[in-house]
Amino acid sequence: MTSLDRAGRLLVVGAVNVDLVVATDRLPGPGETVVGPTVTRHGGGKGANAAVAAARAGAGVRYCGAVGSDDMGASALAELRDSGVDVTDVDVLDGVATGMALIVVDPHGENQIAVGAGANAVLGTDEVRAAVDRAAGWAGCVLVSTEIPADAVAAAVTTAAARGIRCVVNPAPVLPSTVDLMASAPVLTPNSSELRDLYGLVSEGVAAPEISAAEQATAVASRTGAPVLVTLGADGVLIADPASEVISLPAGQVAWVVDTTGAGDTFNGVFAAALAAGSMVVEAARRGVAAASLSVAAVGARAGMPSDDEIRRAM
Repeated sequence: MTSLDRAGRLLVVGAVNVDLVVATDRLPGPGETVVGPTVTRHGGGKGANAAVAAARAGAGVRYCGAVGSDDMGASALAELRDSGVDVTDVDVLDGVATGMALIVVDPHGENQIAVGAGANAVLGTDEVRAAVDRAAGWAGCVLVSTEIPADAVAAAVTTAAARGIRCVVNPAPVLPSTVDLMASAPVLTPNSSELRDLYGLVSEGVAAPEISAAEQATAVASRTGAPVLVTLGADGVLIADPASEVISLPAGQVAWVVDTTGAGDTFNGVFAAALAAGSMVVEAARRGVAAASLSVAAVGARAGMPSDDEIRRAM
């Protein structure tokens, strides 16, 4: 069995950014300036990061997104190609800047991030539908990141459902329209704060701070009829599936955390690729957790993303 057989074929729809990272002794407070010694530049965007993670783990990956016709857009696409991602479905737009993220990282790997959407904000629905249509019969899964317009997200999710392709949505951020997409039964992969937002949507805004993460995830899964996987950082992943009991998967042991910026993206890419290859949800999640645990050992969202062999050894 080859690594591609294990990791599947995946279409990713989402944002492409360039990340500028400053490492500082501590994160700044409101209105405060904190100075770090260097600035490093990395490829970014939650969707693009997930695509790289999936490709590095052995998957066949196509990407649908948008960049500006500027130097940063050209370098972002070159980096994706060099990582093994097919960028045929990425639009290059004149007169629009490529998306950019400004990231501050402290010595414990915690971060603060501000994103300028740029070309990501004008990704078109027709282009998204066409990319998903082209992926039908090739891709085993479509992974959608919500750092793009709500109508583009909806186009990806509904077209995947119409084509019978399994769909994973990383709701970061949670859009008000996400509740409308739940009828398409996507697998949702929120973090704990995004889970609270999703629970607010399905509970019609009723605040319930005493409701546990497991109960919130179960309520969301009951609405979608599909699994909800809650990423909890060092605490691993919580899986709520309408067809089974809630399962908790612990994170792998990490000798030293350098930067957690891309851990969630790594999980999503590797998890969705494993689903595309035919893995069951829990098996795919274990693979994603192993990959995410390995990814925090280097600065930058992509630098620590592991290979298929490294993931299998970690598991």
